[in-house]
Amino acid sequence: MSESEFLALAEATLTAIEASLDRLNDADLLDVECSRSGNVLDIEFIDNGSKIIVNSQAPMQELWVAAKSGGFHYKRVGAQWLNTRDGSELFAALSDMASAQAGAAVVLS
Repeated sequence: MSESEFLALAEATLTAIEASLDRLNDADLLDVECSRSGNVLDIEFIDNGSKIIVNSQAPMQELWVAAKSGGFHYKRVGAQWLNTRDGSELFAALSDMASAQAGAAVVLS
């Protein structure tokens, strides 16, 4: 994949994650604040101040996630971002991470 294709996919993914969290926040299902700075999405859980950081790494063509549970790398395989170690899918993994940090069930799509 070319760098421009990666950047477009990464941008679309970060936007989708942020939009999904904003919908949950607007529906009062989750108290979360998202902020973007370039290729970095900062997700803060207001109730406890914990954070999840998602950012794109163009040289590696990966999305990196830092959460309380650890650091994870996701590479595009077909139509999905898959964890480079265990093969888990990004949105499912982020749902689990966000649920753990929010203390409530969170499903990102």
